[in-house]
Amino acid sequence: MPVTIGALRESAPQESRVAIVPEVADKLAKDGARVLLEHGAGERACFPDALYKSVAWADSDGAVLSAADVVLTVQPLSLGQIGQLRREAVVVGFMQAHARGAEVQALKQQGITSFAMELVPRISRAQSMDALSSQAAIAGYKAVLLAANELQKFLPMLTTAAGTIRPAQVLIIGAGVAGLQAIATARRLGAVVEAYDVRAATREQVRSLGAKFVDTGVSAEGAGGYARELTAEEKAKQQEVLDARIAAADAVVTTASVPGRTAPRIISRAAVERMRAGAVVVDIAAEQGGNCELTRAGETIEHQGVKIIGAVNLPASLAYNASEMYARNLYNFLKPALQQGELNIDWNDEVFAQSCLTHAGEIRHAATAKALGSAT
Repeated sequence: MPVTIGALRESAPQESRVAIVPEVADKLAKDGARVLLEHGAGERACFPDALYKSVAWADSDGAVLSAADVVLTVQPLSLGQIGQLRREAVVVGFMQAHARGAEVQALKQQGITSFAMELVPRISRAQSMDALSSQAAIAGYKAVLLAANELQKFLPMLTTAAGTIRPAQVLIIGAGVAGLQAIATARRLGAVVEAYDVRAATREQVRSLGAKFVDTGVSAEGAGGYARELTAEEKAKQQEVLDARIAAADAVVTTASVPGRTAPRIISRAAVERMRAGAVVVDIAAEQGGNCELTRAGETIEHQGVKIIGAVNLPASLAYNASEMYARNLYNFLKPALQQGELNIDWNDEVFAQSCLTHAGEIRHAATAKALGSAT
């Protein structure tokens, strides 16, 4: 019997992405799998049912969950949905294990094999599976558009009959995937862009995109390429330089976050109060606690004339392309295990081994097992 691979109409608030798009459904079918979707699964991402040519349909999420050997998701399944899975089924998606302890325990107790896309190792071979990066790029792009929309200034320089309008000053904090995309987008829109990252190694990447790297005069480089712990004096000097650049910016986009951990606090209330009226802060890390002291996830607040946008789930606001990219990440992850329509997971493959959250009644991810007090 061919493996049945299913996907649901996502039910989490503000989630409009879908885990299987028509292109990927066709590829899975060509690989010999049976694809089962809940009606309307791709509707909110602008993939109506009529675009799917290679799938079977179910009228409810329960019908998919009870029939599928493999379930592909965007957001983590709820406790109720986990309870409807077939024993020994496989679930692949974002798991958010650090915040979903009850769900992880339920997966373990039901003997579900689960793979967390946020745990896919950062190795060359797995780049096409890197869902964190694909979705972060979208978030960085969208964050700059949000800033531009809220800013009461033009981003580019304009020469008009009424005089010359100076370009806006934009500061990007964090030069990872989201930050680099934010830099590129702000530059394309004509802003003068500065960027800061604790890793001095990002300097050339920032400059290659036409932005100025903010040099605090403090290097966090340590042995083996890892960042070292800064002294109190170094931290103070670093923050002083950064606060001055924040005060000079018309728009600040913060992107500093680590999966499974609280986002680092980078912008204090005092720093916001030094910004000019009309300035904007877009905090991509809002869901992890925020890089700004005043951030409230999912809200836009105003403090002394400065708007702070607590951006949440920005990839879902570009659901069509976000779904395409994410579905390809999932397909590339699953493809090595699909052989003549059957699922055969090679546990010696470091991609599967390192991204596995639960398997055979155990929590396989050591950090999660430790946090939940379980033996691996």
